[in-house]
Amino acid sequence: MEYQILSDIGARRKSNQDYAGTFLNQKGERLFLLADGMGGHRSGDVASKLAVEDIGAVWEQTAFEGNVEIEIVEAWMRRQVLVENENISNLGKLDDYKGMGTTLEMLFIGRGHVILGHIGDSKSFLIRNHQIVPLTRDHSLVQELLEAGQISAEEAQTHPQKNIITRSLGQNKEAIPDTESFTYATGDYLLINSDGLTNMLTSEEILEIINSGDELSRKASNLIDQANVNGGLDNITVILIKFDGGDLR
Repeated sequence: MEYQILSDIGARRKSNQDYAGTFLNQKGERLFLLADGMGGHRSGDVASKLAVEDIGAVWEQTAFEGNVEIEIVEAWMRRQVLVENENISNLGKLDDYKGMGTTLEMLFIGRGHVILGHIGDSKSFLIRNHQIVPLTRDHSLVQELLEAGQISAEEAQTHPQKNIITRSLGQNKEAIPDTESFTYATGDYLLINSDGLTNMLTSEEILEIINSGDELSRKASNLIDQANVNGGLDNITVILIKFDGGDLR
């Protein structure tokens, strides 16, 4: 398995409020984290960095024994989201950080399994057999309108309230992540990204880049480059993982 983590300010923003990283626990099991901060001034930067670094630091101290049940890791994810939600909410009571919050994607890889935790409107995808499959559902007003049949998929793409998030860290008392688990296979790709990518690229464009013959690092940079070519209206962050049957690099 190999991976690339890249983040770009985009073509229009003055600062980058995305933050991403990867961490190993005491058993060598890897957790990927990606957060897209929100809020005025510099508070979005703070929220996303806090979420990733705080949860990553806790992960580094874990050492799950034996054959870890999926439910144990999912429970760990939910617990950390609750703790970090309170941390960010408390900091958000200060004038400089009012209104701040962040999305969060958590991806555990170990013992043949992938376990995903998701809150907000950042996204995760599985690319398998040259097909791209969404793994997450946006926690947003537009998603709720779409599911209620009040707007079409085309209208959702340009809806004026597209940025209204209904569940996030720091802005919602019920900060409970969705979780999902599955087994991975050689040849699979996993893409975790902030919405700055998927607001600029269609699934077909993403799939074309990932299915190209380029090295993984080039695929990741091409995703960001194409998002900027298409407008780059927001910060763009991607974590691209390839399961190639070898050791993690």
